[in-house]
Amino acid sequence: MTARKLRLAPSNLAVAATLGFALAAAPAFAQEAPAKPQAQPAQDQPATADDEAPQDDVHNRQVDYQGNIIVTAAGLKQLDLLAGTTAVEGLALQRTLGPQLGDVLINQPGVSMSGFAPGASRPVLRGFSGERVKLLIDGIGSIDASNLSEDHAVAIDPFNAERVDVLRGPAVLLYGSQAIGGAVNVTDKRIPLRVPSEPVHVDAIVSGNTVADLRQGAASIDAPVGTNFAVHVDGSYLKSGDITVPGFTVAPALRADLLDRADAVALSDPTLAAALREQASQSGTLPGSGTRTYSATGGFAFFNGDSNIGASLGYYDTFYGIPVRPGTDETEPGNIGLKQWRGDLRAELDLGSGFFERLNTRAAFSNYTHTEFEADGAPGTTFNVNGIEARAELVQADRSGWSGSLGVQYDSTRLATDPAGEFLPRYIASHIAGFVLQEVPLGSANLQLAGRYESAQISAPDLGFDRTFGTASGALGLSYPISGGVDIGFNANRVARAPSAEELLVDGYHDATQTYERGDPALEPETAIGGEVFVRGRAGIADLSLTGFYNRFSNYIYEAATGEVIEGAPVFQYFQSDADYYGVESEVDLAWLRDGDFSLTTELRGSYVRARLADGTNVPRIPPLTLYGAIDAELGAVSLRGEVAWNDRQDKTGPGETPTDGYTMVNASIGWRPFRGDDNVSVLLKANNIFDVTGRLATSLTKDYTPLPGRNFEVSLRVSF
Repeated sequence: MTARKLRLAPSNLAVAATLGFALAAAPAFAQEAPAKPQAQPAQDQPATADDEAPQDDVHNRQVDYQGNIIVTAAGLKQLDLLAGTTAVEGLALQRTLGPQLGDVLINQPGVSMSGFAPGASRPVLRGFSGERVKLLIDGIGSIDASNLSEDHAVAIDPFNAERVDVLRGPAVLLYGSQAIGGAVNVTDKRIPLRVPSEPVHVDAIVSGNTVADLRQGAASIDAPVGTNFAVHVDGSYLKSGDITVPGFTVAPALRADLLDRADAVALSDPTLAAALREQASQSGTLPGSGTRTYSATGGFAFFNGDSNIGASLGYYDTFYGIPVRPGTDETEPGNIGLKQWRGDLRAELDLGSGFFERLNTRAAFSNYTHTEFEADGAPGTTFNVNGIEARAELVQADRSGWSGSLGVQYDSTRLATDPAGEFLPRYIASHIAGFVLQEVPLGSANLQLAGRYESAQISAPDLGFDRTFGTASGALGLSYPISGGVDIGFNANRVARAPSAEELLVDGYHDATQTYERGDPALEPETAIGGEVFVRGRAGIADLSLTGFYNRFSNYIYEAATGEVIEGAPVFQYFQSDADYYGVESEVDLAWLRDGDFSLTTELRGSYVRARLADGTNVPRIPPLTLYGAIDAELGAVSLRGEVAWNDRQDKTGPGETPTDGYTMVNASIGWRPFRGDDNVSVLLKANNIFDVTGRLATSLTKDYTPLPGRNFEVSLRVSF
């Protein structure tokens, strides 16, 4: 039986959001912006220490007088006060680029990744993943099904990113109550941010590696049309084979269990015994780990003074392997095919010199299909998703240091599976929210207040299921300078999250994860009360950030193994319990020497998370203590970098989980910018996991049979002209 594919029938709210976008933008083109003189439209210009970076809907990046990157929210001078931030761009982004967002951010403080397969890896922030981490493209959600399960890839192509930001702490209330763990925002140029100053601007990157025989290329073109109009096109292609791994693909404990089972059934079922021995002895290569991805996007924008309007349309297509779960007679891996059409709209209206100085509006729609293929190529479960998300934000003018913003946000997602209802029933989930963020000067100190109210409705018509949830969240932050450029402060927050449709309604065998999953229709919203204390800033040669955090959850929602087996598949079920999360994150960058063309710096990072349920049981899939150190030397056009990333053993595991051994990765890279004084061309040679050690992610559902890649050599060339 074929499920009827749901079409997105806009609700009155969706229509209102779209009309609001058009009405907000219209005045920008009916007349000149009244209050702020603007001799020329926005143009590309070389950055200087006093320049302000282009604005986007999530935040602006500025370069302060010390040359530091400052991340700001709309209407706020510095977002870092409420949310520790990490920005990855330039050579650092080129050095960490990978097929999925999790690969890009793996060595950032407080960040791990789900690591289900090389083609599917979400970021894990402070031990949180899935629904508790918001993934954004220029401030709007990815509108895919990546939060549904760890095997679902994120429909975001990192290779066309200009920058990737990690936002932590309560300021992510600007983007969703569910983002308790934080948010990851990818800034790209799908809608041009400015009018290029040259006739044509081209950015491109090509790369290849040895660990997966990867071949990848991406390019974008931006061009002005007249003095106020800009167009953009980009595309990328990636193809990789099965990754090479050190030693056996299966962890020692599971390998021993497979061999014991093979011996036990050798006489009664020799075929199964042979399959179990084959799985136990697999080494050197991880079958079913190849990936093929391509994407294309086109967009435009019109600029009039400080106002602009633009749109884009993009296509993302990926096909990746799913490693076999050992312990079955299945020896051939399956595959997943994912396709998404996505349209984006942006309008920014300069309101002059009144109480509100800007109105920023943003909207996106998505048509998404995720198909899980059997080993013989036959399609299994298919997920069809249609979604829309829109937000409008009024930005206050800075008056004597008092600034802020307020806005509304709406999203609606419709999902249907084929075969119909076999794993998930078709459902409609929608959220509407209002939010506010204010910054108030208190002498030398700064006070920030954030609040959000969100109404969520989830209905499954075929089951007669219909529930509505109302959640309120708030946060308060205070920072105070103690000496020089160093601030101390604290954040206190109370956040609430409604259960997702998947947590409520899932019930069935999942082909890709090879598990049986059960939801609970009676789940209640989870709430967390907690906060942070921090020290951030520059002291002498050191840029430092030290944060300690704690969250006490009521009705915490989690998925854990029950110990049951249905049709040979382990059963995972959603439960609720009170829980405690606490931990620390630290980052220290030391600029030891700057002498003309030569500089020597070091980076030190560390993070630790502890999470327990009310009965003392460990929360599943929590990252262990991690430490990271790097030394970076630059001499003119050449940069040398060495890295050591140490991950401790994780034996504080949840029900049904196995522990992971500790491991240390050693990496090195050489960067070359052949044109002195110009970074338009950069060549990067990398060696990762130089000593070919076996590593397994404690945060991965497939850790026992999907190790991290082995020794890898990679070369990449990036140009911008």
